[in-house]
Amino acid sequence: MARNLTNRIIIVVLMLALGLWIDLSDKLQLINPVNDAVIFERSVTPRLGLDLQGGLQVLLEADLPADAQAPGTDEMETARTIIENRTNALGVSENLIQLAGERRIVGEFPGAEDADAILDIIQQTGLLEFVDTGDIRPEEGTVIQTDFATGSTTPTPTDGTGTQTVYHTIMTGKEIKSVNVSPDPQGGAAIDFVLTPEGTTIFAAHTAANIGKVLAITLDKRVISAPSIQGAIPDGQGQITGNFTAESANALAVQLRYGSLPVPLKVVESRIIGPTLGEDSLQRSLVAGLVGITIVMLFMGIYYRLPGITADISILLFAVILFAIFKLIGVTLTLPGIAGIMLSTGSALDANILVFERLKEELRGGRVLRQAFDQAWSRAWPSIRDSNIAALITAGILFWFGSTFGATIVKGFSLTLSIGVVISLFSSLYITRTLLALALEVFKPKNLERWIGI
Repeated sequence: MARNLTNRIIIVVLMLALGLWIDLSDKLQLINPVNDAVIFERSVTPRLGLDLQGGLQVLLEADLPADAQAPGTDEMETARTIIENRTNALGVSENLIQLAGERRIVGEFPGAEDADAILDIIQQTGLLEFVDTGDIRPEEGTVIQTDFATGSTTPTPTDGTGTQTVYHTIMTGKEIKSVNVSPDPQGGAAIDFVLTPEGTTIFAAHTAANIGKVLAITLDKRVISAPSIQGAIPDGQGQITGNFTAESANALAVQLRYGSLPVPLKVVESRIIGPTLGEDSLQRSLVAGLVGITIVMLFMGIYYRLPGITADISILLFAVILFAIFKLIGVTLTLPGIAGIMLSTGSALDANILVFERLKEELRGGRVLRQAFDQAWSRAWPSIRDSNIAALITAGILFWFGSTFGATIVKGFSLTLSIGVVISLFSSLYITRTLLALALEVFKPKNLERWIGI
C-alpha cells in the first residue's frame, strides 16, 4: 500500500483547500493580522480568449513595395513590442501580439470595445517631427513635406511652378525622453514633454535663433500643432497644444511614449467577434464538457467499482487543481485550450485504467491485495511514463509551430494540453493511489469480485 498514508492524505487535503480557495476567488490577498497591512495581493480572475468573450482579431503586414527587401526579424519584433505597448497603454489588456512569418503580425484583443481606436493606433507609423516652417503657419491637419524623408539637410523652397515646399525637420520624436497629458487653460488637453540631453541642446539653439517664427509639430507628416516660438527654451521641456480632447491627447502621448514603428504596417484582415457569440461558445463548451465527464465517470464507477470511484474523485480533484493553476499563472482560456484540457483529462483516465487493469491481472495471478496493489503501480509506470512523454513532445512541437507561424489556436491547445498532462500524471500516480489506499484501509474488502470487479 502507499507509504506514509497519513502524510499523503494531509498533502491532498491541503492541495484541495488551496485549489478551492483560488478557484472561488477573483483576488488573492494576505493581510498582516498585526497592522492590517497587505502582504500579498494578486488578481486571479479567469482570463478568457477572443473566441470566448468576443473582441478583435487583426492581421498586419509590412506595407512595403513587393520588390523591396523584407524587413529584418529585429525590426518586426520591435514593431510587435511597440504595438503591444501602445494597446496596453490604451487599456486593452490580455492582448496577444505575435509574429507570423517574415512580414506579418497577428494581434488578438479579447473584450475590445473600440475596434476603430485600436486599428488607428497600431497602423500609424508614429513619426513625430518638429519642423521649421519659418513665417508660414500651416493649418492643423495639413499634410506637409519635410526633408527628413528625402534625406536633405536644407529646406527646399517653392520654385514658383507649384512644387510643394519641403520644410526642414529640426528633430524627431526619438529625442523625447518622457511625455504626459495635462489639462490646458482652454478646457481641453495638452501633451507635456521632456527632451533628452541631445534634444535639449538642439531645441535650445533653434528656439533662441528663431523667436517669432513658427515651429510646426507633425505626426506622420500631418500637422497637429503650429505654435509660434515665444522665446528660447533652454531647459528641454515643452508642451504640444492643439484641438485635443483627453482621449486624442492620450492616444498621441501613447505613440510618443513608445516610439515610432520601424516599418509601416497595413491591415490585411480584421475580424470582430461579438460577445454574444463568445458567451454562446463558452456555454456550449461547458455543457459538452460536463456531459462527457459525467459519462466517463459513470463508466469508471460501474466497470471498475471501488477503484473507479476513487479515480472519479481524483479526476474532480484534478479539475480543481488544474483550474487553480491556470488562474494563478494567467493562462488565457480559448476553445482549443478547453479541448486540450479535455484531452489531458483523458490522459489521467488512461493512466488509471492501465493501473486498474494491472491490478486485476495481479489479483487473478494469485497475489494478495497488498502485493497486487504495489505491483499494479510499479508495473504500469513504464507505459504511463512513455505515453505522457510522447504527449508532452507532441505538445512542445505544436507550441513551437504556433509561436513560429502565429497560429494562436494551435499554441493555446498545446499549452493547456502540456500543463494538463503534467497535472494528470500527478493526479493518477499520487492522488488516485492515496485515495484507493485509504478506501482499501477503511472498507477492507473481502469479496474482490464485488468490490474490484475481477
